Amino acid sequence: MSFLELVQRRSSIRSFRPDPVETEKLEQVLEAGRLAPSACNRQPWTFIVVRDEAHRTELGAAYRPEWLRQAPIVIAACCDTRSAWRRSDGKLHGDIDLAIAVDHMTLCAAELGLGTCWVCAFKPDEARRLLGLPEHVEPVVLLPLGYPAEEGQPKNRKPLDEIVRWERF
Repeated sequence: MSFLELVQRRSSIRSFRPDPVETEKLEQVLEAGRLAPSACNRQPWTFIVVRDEAHRTELGAAYRPEWLRQAPIVIAACCDTRSAWRRSDGKLHGDIDLAIAVDHMTLCAAELGLGTCWVCAFKPDEARRLLGLPEHVEPVVLLPLGYPAEEGQPKNRKPLDEIVRWERF
């Protein structure tokens, strides 16, 4: 399949089968994140793989919807704020670096027939506590991973002529 076909195929999955994800596929998804580019090649990420059902249930304190705990795996993508690159105006680029890495992971998962969904609307302090994160490591994304129980919904995207400007705004 072409890259654009893969991008069109990927969708947010919120219903997972209980089937376990093969270690080989999980490692491919993690490798895709590892290979992502980052500002100044700092690679400020840590990926915490939560497979244990009790631990996934505990994460429910940080994000209430039940479907997150249905996924056989949740990957917590975290940023080491001490090692992330800062622009001259002080903007920390760790979130951007993590977004690139997680996007690589979601596309790899889709290619392997797995489903994912970006979860950013969680309670970061609760996630930090449950994951045992030190103060300088920030949870950025919770990424459930598993075999979809249903097809993803088609994406409604704006046409190019609404989002592209040439030369100036």
